[in-house]
Amino acid sequence: CLLAAGAMGKLQSKISFHTTKYRAEGSVGQTGPAGASQQHSPAHTDAVTSVAALKPDLCVSGGRDKSVAVCSWRSGAALRRFIGHEREVTKVTSALDSNRVFSASRDKTVMMWELHGTSGPSQHFPGHDLVVTGLAVSPDSSQLCTGSRDNTVCKWDTETGECLGRAAISRNLVTHLCWVPGEPYVIQTSEDKTTRVWDSRELQVAHTFPAKQHIQTCCDVSQDGRYCLSSSSGSAGHGAEATLWDLRQTRGRVCEYKGHFQTTTSCVFLPRGPALAPSIATSSSDSTVKVWDQDTAGRG
Repeated sequence: CLLAAGAMGKLQSKISFHTTKYRAEGSVGQTGPAGASQQHSPAHTDAVTSVAALKPDLCVSGGRDKSVAVCSWRSGAALRRFIGHEREVTKVTSALDSNRVFSASRDKTVMMWELHGTSGPSQHFPGHDLVVTGLAVSPDSSQLCTGSRDNTVCKWDTETGECLGRAAISRNLVTHLCWVPGEPYVIQTSEDKTTRVWDSRELQVAHTFPAKQHIQTCCDVSQDGRYCLSSSSGSAGHGAEATLWDLRQTRGRVCEYKGHFQTTTSCVFLPRGPALAPSIATSSSDSTVKVWDQDTAGRG
């Protein structure tokens, strides 16, 4: 299935912002009767840079407007907004069904916000020398891994804010991080064209998959922890593929998903249903989203 995405202009919001350094707007609650027609201001006043699932009915997003927003999937309402970063938010994440939200920024920091907490960040994680471009939280939200264009990956205690480890690899400009469900492993993609598996316990590289021909832009892990995906940059039909990797047996390449004409910017495993074949989705700078059969690499 090929979904063409039209050109999108910048969203203009009617929401007024104050000058308070840290602020959370709104509260999480009911958004009105089911099926009621409601009008909502856009969640952000500039481009949205990242989005992640928070709860079955909530998502969290970050934007160039330096804010983090919690929105309802069903109503589209922005239920809470966090302000505190000094520059664009680059990544957001949360352990599913958690009340903690994490955001990374071009201001070189990461912040933790409580969904039902106070207006300010509940924890602050400074320490990177350049923009933070990777963010992954453990399933129990007790530990956080961050990555940056400064070639480092860091591990943090989310309760104390203490940096528990820092590892540097030459030319390892981190593009994305994701935690393997139920495991102490973190997947990382890089501008050096590789996908790495980190053991978070000692913050050491446990495995490096063979380098691709292009920058690896994003990664995701299947819910059973058996496979990971990575996506490639590209142009004019060269590169721009997504790659399925085996995490448990061969630790090698399983298959590739080719069809985008420009950089594949994101890749994700889709939730499985009883009558649905395992599927993945990819998005691209060529203005398309493609859904693929995970096993055959055929488009649905």
